Amino acid sequence: MASAPAAAQQPDDPEVAGVAWDLEPLVRGEGETGVRALLDEAAARAETFATAHAGKVAELDTDGLRAAMEELAAISELVGRAGSYASLRFAVDTADPAFGALLQHVQERATAIQTTLLFFELEWAALDDERAEALLADPGLAFCAHHLRSERRYRPYLLSEPEERILNEKAISARSAWTRLFAELMSATKVTLPDVEEPVALEQALARLSGPDREQRRAAAAAVTAALQPGIRTRASIYNTLLHDKAVDDRLRGYSHWLASRNLANEASDASVEALVGAVRARYDIPQRWYRLKARLLGVEQLADYDRAATVATEDETFAWADARELVLDAYGSFSPELGALARRFFDERWIDAPVRPGKRGGAFCSYTVPSAHPYVLLNYTSRRRDVLTLAHELGHGVHAALAAPQGVFHQSTPLTLAETASVFGEALVFGRLLEAAGTPESRLALLAEAIEGAIATVFRQTAMHRFEHLVHTTRREQGELSVERFSALWSETQEELFGDAVEVTDGYRAWWSYIPHFVNTPGYVYAYAYGQLLALSVYRRYEEEGAGFVPDYLRLLSAGGSMAPEALGRVVGIDLADPGFWDAGLALVEQQLTAAEQAARDAGRA
Repeated sequence: MASAPAAAQQPDDPEVAGVAWDLEPLVRGEGETGVRALLDEAAARAETFATAHAGKVAELDTDGLRAAMEELAAISELVGRAGSYASLRFAVDTADPAFGALLQHVQERATAIQTTLLFFELEWAALDDERAEALLADPGLAFCAHHLRSERRYRPYLLSEPEERILNEKAISARSAWTRLFAELMSATKVTLPDVEEPVALEQALARLSGPDREQRRAAAAAVTAALQPGIRTRASIYNTLLHDKAVDDRLRGYSHWLASRNLANEASDASVEALVGAVRARYDIPQRWYRLKARLLGVEQLADYDRAATVATEDETFAWADARELVLDAYGSFSPELGALARRFFDERWIDAPVRPGKRGGAFCSYTVPSAHPYVLLNYTSRRRDVLTLAHELGHGVHAALAAPQGVFHQSTPLTLAETASVFGEALVFGRLLEAAGTPESRLALLAEAIEGAIATVFRQTAMHRFEHLVHTTRREQGELSVERFSALWSETQEELFGDAVEVTDGYRAWWSYIPHFVNTPGYVYAYAYGQLLALSVYRRYEEEGAGFVPDYLRLLSAGGSMAPEALGRVVGIDLADPGFWDAGLALVEQQLTAAEQAARDAGRA
């Protein structure tokens, strides 16, 4: 391990520079030509399908329904391969007009294909319940039964076929266009740091907030704020447009509130989500308690917002890509040889894109693509310990996707509320390995600090951001278009509730709502992080209690994908998601991590 480079610089690690994914298997090795061929085949099969089945879905028997669903799955695979290729290529270089044009082409063709097939969903939803259940009782429909049942839950919110066709056709020039514009604007945003010659990507500037030097953190935060200012009114306009677009869509469909459609998609009741948010807000004392301890560790009277991510370590460890790879693979393989072998394929078969590059999308993600292919992982690896845990996190998503692939296109993915289970679990495995290797009180403190801050970021901060979304959506509907100042005021209100008097919210931080993509891309998404984190902590606790005997149940959970309702999936690993005390139990685990961090600080003589 070498000393840490400046966080805003691409690490001098020639191996990570060459870690680029190979997307050609998605398109038969034919590049853009392959994309267009896949879409042509999908469009032709969709037209044939519509000719055969439009107006006749109610007449299908079980054999006919099975054959129809198998053909819909095949069409979805074709479109999914083309779409994954275009979107992943765009993600690594959002500045290339050719990549953007191909993505737009795919979205337009996919929308047309979806519109051609729209009748099936509507006619299926129109069947009476007795007839639908009689069909779904057939074992031959197990590969799509949960999906078809879930689709019927939307029956009260569906419009007529002509209306649905119009909305579907217009989506490509409405929400999709605005979200693409937002992504391009943010990818083009550059931050001028006082001690770096060339402007850097936003992601690299934000990484400086974890550095040990307070003045550098303050300067980096000021530079980020300055970089956000020139386009903030444009981003506010985008957000206002999307807020109104969703309000109109919700009104036309009859959803009772802004979050109703997201809860339906997550297979979560309104009451359970309200219970989650309420339980987390009631324990904001946990992050406030940590931030007061952290102020003492950093030797300041009160943290400012730009201090929240600061390292409390006296030494800043870095990890070469090769070391990170072997650490993560060893942790996965020690837990389960099957998982370890599956994780290794991501490296050996070029399923990962790791280096920071100009124009590359920030952050990290795992794309499931389609069951007949394999998942891909995007990182922005800067050799920090946090990046090692991010690698473990995204590989958790990856192995989840790969294990669930045999479920097929209808059941591979889980609702968002369960989507973080494997990723947080994988991160916990690697964290445990790092903690075992920590030989001093100082190193244990640094690791435990990362654990509690990860939990705070995922559970408490995401809940605060959910509260911001709630206020923004409801205020937009009640009062009309929001100004930049109003967005900033609502952001400050929800952040100050989270921080209490433990963290000073500076004037510059008031603008930081404007770069967060989840608000634009997936309204209502962020509470699923808190849900998933608390669930995953509970699952990991089961592993700590049961040891190796837990592994088969865990693999069954991942392999089930989204073939069952969330409550049924929880029962696979002995978790009762319907228990009202479930959230409190998960929050207690977070508090235990905080208590351990406090003890580590005392052992290190720093508190």
